[in-house]
Amino acid sequence: MSTAELAGKHLVLGMTGGIACYKIAELTRLLTKAGATVQVVMTDAATQFITPVTMQALSGRPVYTSQWDGRVPNNMAHIDLSRGADAIVIAPASTDFLAKLAHGFADDLLSTLCVARDCPLLVVPAMNRQMWSNPATQRNVAQLRADGIETLGPDSGPQACGEIGDGRMLEPAAVYEAITAFFTPKTLAGRRVLLTAGPTFEPIDPVRGITNRSSGKMGFALARAAQQAGADVHLVAGPVALDTPWGVYREDVQTAQQMHDAVMRAVPDYDVFIGVAAVADWRVDHVSAEKIKKTADRRIPEFAFVENPDILASVAALPHPPYCVGFAAESGDLDVHGEEKRVRKKVPLLIGNLGPLTFGLDDNEVILFEAGGRTKLPRADKQSLARALVAEIARRLPDQSIIS
Repeated sequence: MSTAELAGKHLVLGMTGGIACYKIAELTRLLTKAGATVQVVMTDAATQFITPVTMQALSGRPVYTSQWDGRVPNNMAHIDLSRGADAIVIAPASTDFLAKLAHGFADDLLSTLCVARDCPLLVVPAMNRQMWSNPATQRNVAQLRADGIETLGPDSGPQACGEIGDGRMLEPAAVYEAITAFFTPKTLAGRRVLLTAGPTFEPIDPVRGITNRSSGKMGFALARAAQQAGADVHLVAGPVALDTPWGVYREDVQTAQQMHDAVMRAVPDYDVFIGVAAVADWRVDHVSAEKIKKTADRRIPEFAFVENPDILASVAALPHPPYCVGFAAESGDLDVHGEEKRVRKKVPLLIGNLGPLTFGLDDNEVILFEAGGRTKLPRADKQSLARALVAEIARRLPDQSIIS
């Protein structure tokens, strides 16, 4: 994540009672690290699971627990704490507190603050699976959504009580991602984006193969940025050691042929294709079924190669192609090779970079090639650059989605 993704954002973080309170320590760390100011407000029940002292140390701000707290003007903490806030986030949000919100109850500081707010409200449910599935809880959640309150989660999995099912609070990193997405302009709302990312691996025998130094970071950053901008994102990933971005559907492949086949199966349902993967141009024509051994005379094995399918060109050549964006990683003469590749692949936009200056690194510098000329974007961390590229792509899309 970028260290300044939430710079300038002021969040009221409300905590209600539940064992998931321990997760909020990490969430607070992530939010403050991203530049947000976090004002913690706790119910009495929350203080039974984690102390206000801990939350004050992590947030760097005084923690409020009582509606009678005299540290704010006129003893009106329920009014003053929400004014100037960009959002209130309730995490964990207990069954009881969801019911309070649904019915407008205001019997403590946090519930009163939520009723008196003039900013968005997000809730992160956390409870036992039976409590979550209870009809009353589901009615309350439906009411909250109808009232415009954002519900993040819950997740499914092992619970503190020993049972397994829905109701588990999202992990702190997932909550962070959802909050960041909430504040991201939805420039790709209604769009369906198909991306490729990472290297491919072309085997020569069961233990060896041909690959490249692509880490997949740029493609994964673009998938994350597109999802945060409101797109439905399908990521086809080569072999990389990266976590799947929140809200993104991921399909793992290994070879260029597998990546090509996955893309061609999916692409009719998408109106934007972004080919970020560093796809191998060639593969051996015959993969050995056994590990290739050294010979007594140390003779070097000989391989014959065949050309892999060109994924970007194949998509662009479809009768009704999506809006195609290509990537070109060159070792030199980027200005020449980038435009030449854009014309040869017949795509409206190609994003070029110098591979040796970006492979495996956390930052990048790119040039946008299109029929009207070229635009250079300044070097930035890949998350920031991905957001800038998504904005550039969104500006160039037709007014209406290609897919009806």
